Amino acid sequence: MTAPRTSTPRKVLDRLSLPERTYVADALRTETVGGVLLLVAAIAALVWANVPALHDSYESVSHYHLGPAALGLDLSIAHWAADGFLAVFFFVAGIELKRELVAGDLRDPRAAVLPVVAALCGMAVPALVYTLTNLTGHGSTDGWAVPTATDIAFALAVLAVIGTSLPSALRAFLLTLAVVDDLFAILIIAVFFTDDLNFAALGGAVLGLTLFWLLLRKGVRGWYVYVPLALVIWGLMYNSGIHATIAGVAMGLMLRCTTRENEEHSPGERIEHLVRPLSAGLAVPLFALFSAGVTVSGSALGDVFTQPETLGVVLGLVVGKTIGIFGGTYLTARFTSASLSDDLAWADVFAVASVAGIGFTVSLLIGELAFEGDAALTDEVKASVLLGSLIAAILATVLLKLRNAKYRSLFEAEERDEDLDGIPDIYEQDDPAYHLRMADIHDRKAAEHRRIAEQKAAEAAGREAATRHGLAEVPGGAGEDNDGPA
Repeated sequence: MTAPRTSTPRKVLDRLSLPERTYVADALRTETVGGVLLLVAAIAALVWANVPALHDSYESVSHYHLGPAALGLDLSIAHWAADGFLAVFFFVAGIELKRELVAGDLRDPRAAVLPVVAALCGMAVPALVYTLTNLTGHGSTDGWAVPTATDIAFALAVLAVIGTSLPSALRAFLLTLAVVDDLFAILIIAVFFTDDLNFAALGGAVLGLTLFWLLLRKGVRGWYVYVPLALVIWGLMYNSGIHATIAGVAMGLMLRCTTRENEEHSPGERIEHLVRPLSAGLAVPLFALFSAGVTVSGSALGDVFTQPETLGVVLGLVVGKTIGIFGGTYLTARFTSASLSDDLAWADVFAVASVAGIGFTVSLLIGELAFEGDAALTDEVKASVLLGSLIAAILATVLLKLRNAKYRSLFEAEERDEDLDGIPDIYEQDDPAYHLRMADIHDRKAAEHRRIAEQKAAEAAGREAATRHGLAEVPGGAGEDNDGPA
């Protein structure tokens, strides 16, 4: 008779594996820098658009047209930023998604359930909040998708300031969540914001993508092959009527993100490493510069809370995102065999969910698409995205600060490397060699302490002997006759 098999319950948001932790740390480092640049660009746009002496120049630069009209690409600077530069951002998002699907957390269906369900709930609830707000307030439901997207760069920039000790598992959860979030945001853009299709251009884009895929499979190398081809694919996709950023995602998904023999990094990881700084440091900040420049005044900010469209965006980001992600995570753990990591509490999940309410890049893009043709409402919706993101950031700051001492102890445990081998000790607890190294270190420390103890004891004995010898030589001291007159 054999004993029944038992499985160890899976832990939600448990400590990452060492390779995954290293990858996440590298990715977050670049995204954090990009988030800071994004914040600077957004502030610059607001200043440029709201200072009376500069406002006209902002409008002039944003609406300045350039590009070959014969190819249907005579676009304004703002249009180039939204459709052109953001294609680079979505190209990186495509690579991230591919890597997660074949080598990351999404590869394991059991592990993939959590971020997928959390992301879906984190998009469905904000859309529902927006829709209900506008149905009751008799507003336009066209902007239901605006509060559905999380801006990972902006969120990580906030974490860089307020959550420097946040455990890697929570950071990875936010990153994976944002990757899945980006995927569904892309699908929303492709399905709901596509106008009349130009099937000839769409067919050309599909042929270009097929050629791109074949060249990758044949192992053809050289940026001078792929960059011109990518530009052609992008131009055809733009003219097809489908949003041009879809071309970036499609090409990113085609890259191989698994390693082969004698490969330290996959082609997808190498290209992502090269392109991510361009995306985070140039493409996204330029989009922000020409998209976040809305006119802001006290009355305009007050109007955000009185119009159903703008109020729906704020509530969707602040309330909908937090409740959706937290609820999705809790329900996943509640109705599966998973349980929350012993190191964390549900308050930590709620705090990270509030961080996800920071929507910027994709929310601004969807806002432009949803209310295209109504410039006044577009600007008001953009202002509501900025305000909602600011409120979410403040809420996250308060919640994360309440648990900062706990995070600091977890972070220090993850970083401790007493044997100085470059690997945190917490990942080597099952390695006998690690314990032998630590025993050797402690033996050397013990020997050094014994040597110091013997040295200090000898010094103390010497001082005591010197004291006794000095007393014996003092005139009139003990053992010496001294019969002279007092």
